[in-house]
This record gives sequence, structure tokens and C-alpha cells, in this order.
Amino acid sequence: MAETISIDLPEGVRLGNENLLRVKELAGKKLLDLAKREDKDNLLRVAITGGGCNGLTYRLRFVEEPKSGDILVHSSGVQILVDSKSALYLKGSELDYSTRLISGGFNFSNPNATSSCSCGESFSI
Repeated sequence: MAETISIDLPEGVRLGNENLLRVKELAGKKLLDLAKREDKDNLLRVAITGGGCNGLTYRLRFVEEPKSGDILVHSSGVQILVDSKSALYLKGSELDYSTRLISGGFNFSNPNATSSCSCGESFSI
């Protein structure tokens, strides 16, 4: 079982649950491995930004601490931080990992997306 790092939440950070974003088991293991390899805590910021061929793009990065307004979700041993604006686009999504040679890596299954590009890195609502 993966260790969960306990953090003190700053004012303005609220706890969410996997109804917002769920990390599947293989993706969780890969993220924990990456965090360890990069000597980072397992605080993963998931954000939606403008860009990509369909208008919106997923952004993943490890961060040191949450910001006011963040939602913290624990899933598969990973602590995920989502800003409130990105949460609107991510609600009900799953993050998985594929070891396939073609189209491998992290990928999102987002029930809110009306279309996505073939690489899976951008979507539209």
C-alpha cells in the first residue's frame, strides 16, 4: 500500500474526493515512481489550460504545496491538487497510464469532453 503524505491544509484549500478525479492504480504507481525519481513529494497539480488542437489541454506537474482555492483529492496514493476553474472541466474524470508503445503514457478519460484529439492531450467541451 502506498504511503500518503500528510499535509496541513492552508486556509482556503478544501478536500475533495474521487468524484472529481480518480487516479487508476497503474497511473498511481507510475506517478509515485516519478515523484520518487525526481525527489518530489506526491503532490500532483492537475490543471486545464488553453491550447492544443481542440482548445483545452491537460497539464500535470509536481508542486511543493497547495494554493488557496485548491481542491485536494487523495487517489491511489497520490495527492492531487485541482484549482476550482479546472475542477469544472475535470469532474468525473479518470487518469490512467498505458505502457503501449503507440499512444502510451498518461491519458485522461473525461466524461465532459465532447471531442478530443487523436493524441489525447487536448479536448473541447
